[in-house]
Amino acid sequence: MLSNTLLHPLALRRADETDLPGVLRLLADTSEWLHSQGVRQWPRGGFGPERIEPLIAERVLYLVDDELRYLELDDAAPPVATIAVDGHADPEFWRPGDDPGDALYVHKLAVARPWSGSGLGDALLDWAGAMAYDQGRTWLRLDCAKANQRLQAYYSKHRFRHLRTVDLPHRSSGALFQRPAEGALTTAFRDLTIAELISA
Repeated sequence: MLSNTLLHPLALRRADETDLPGVLRLLADTSEWLHSQGVRQWPRGGFGPERIEPLIAERVLYLVDDELRYLELDDAAPPVATIAVDGHADPEFWRPGDDPGDALYVHKLAVARPWSGSGLGDALLDWAGAMAYDQGRTWLRLDCAKANQRLQAYYSKHRFRHLRTVDLPHRSSGALFQRPAEGALTTAFRDLTIAELISA
């Protein structure tokens, strides 16, 4: 982790409906950066609210906040990262033989550009893997753009194994990856979701 994580304490929490504008802004910024790199993983300009609101309603979208933002006047600052983790296996990609219910799936993983290279994305993947492990799942899975070799290499470097690529003409995604679910402790952020588990 880079030093800015020490100077700026981070906290992970579940998104709520008031977070929608900030999430859309982060995803739009990420999408624009991807397009500037020639990557067509996400729609130009990001996602519409109709794609994000269900994730918030299902309580599967998580945010990482810079806790110092609450000391500033701009309390509408977008999160520094976002990740959705759920049990929804895309039926166009995952076959019955993959035992889709034995995994959690990562979607909408994005880290704000000032935090790129900080290790925050790695920590979120470890956290998601620990969630899968705690739920008794065997795998943490994701799909990414078929043509994004750099992102595929990133996942391979972080212990994901490429299973196959599903080449559908109407989908830019289709490179399927998985890694074993395993317990992991991250110190990159305070996990505010633990309090939810204790009070449940």
